[in-house]
Amino acid sequence: MELITWPDERLRRVADVIDVFDKALREQASKLEAVMRAGPAAVGIAAPQVGWLQRLVIVDVTARKGTNNGLLILLNPEIVQWQGSVIGREGCLSVPEYTGNVVRAAELVIEAQDLYGESCRYEASGFEARVIQHELDHLDGLLFTDRIVSRRSDLFLRQGGA
Repeated sequence: MELITWPDERLRRVADVIDVFDKALREQASKLEAVMRAGPAAVGIAAPQVGWLQRLVIVDVTARKGTNNGLLILLNPEIVQWQGSVIGREGCLSVPEYTGNVVRAAELVIEAQDLYGESCRYEASGFEARVIQHELDHLDGLLFTDRIVSRRSDLFLRQGGA
């Protein structure tokens, strides 16, 4: 799997619902996690970022301080509740040249399926909630640059370039 970057149009496509939960899916998810782990300080990845148009995201913020759910592999995820809002700086493996200030919900409840099709539900807050929302946007063809507060004052060239 190779990470695709903006302006590749595949990043703008809406991912398909997953309805087959087999060994091949689990192998693909494992490969996707390896791509995430290879990225610099990566804490999440969505299948569309490697051109795999399926509704699957992986989030792991365990290296950061704060409460979290550990490694999350979420299939067909949906935000079913949210509250509060907070502005924070985001970057993206698929948009390596920039960071930007984005408004996100402060707390979430997510419903999804696991790699075997079983239903799961998670509560998330803080940084973990931000990462989950960022990755879910990829499933709908959205990038953090679509959500920045102001293109004039809240989009930043990453230090040192790409």
